Amino acid sequence: MLFVEYPACSTCRKAKQWLDERGFAYTDRHIRENNPTFGELREWHRRSGLPLRRFFNTSGLQYKALQLKDKLPGMTEEEQLRLLAGDGMLVRRPVLVDGDTVLVGFRPEEWAQKLRPAAE
Repeated sequence: MLFVEYPACSTCRKAKQWLDERGFAYTDRHIRENNPTFGELREWHRRSGLPLRRFFNTSGLQYKALQLKDKLPGMTEEEQLRLLAGDGMLVRRPVLVDGDTVLVGFRPEEWAQKLRPAAE
């Protein structure tokens, strides 16, 4: 299981605590130091079944500075993926990848439904 986070993000800290309390083993990855690649993002998007816009950190300063709310609808999927791959701060966090399961953002109910602790 891969846990992609920004350590200063309070939501990431809550998600990490949630995983730890339930005994999940994971590899931690700092999104700013090791940004997801274009290929990873394309594959995670495919596996997640989510709209690509869900991968964007819409509350982030960079998202707002680039005025992506207005620009994304006119961009191709490839352009959007390249943008995400170019700046980890544009990616919604945390991202949890476990086989075919890809969760973007932390929603405890969704995580509880889609993840099962190793002890079960």
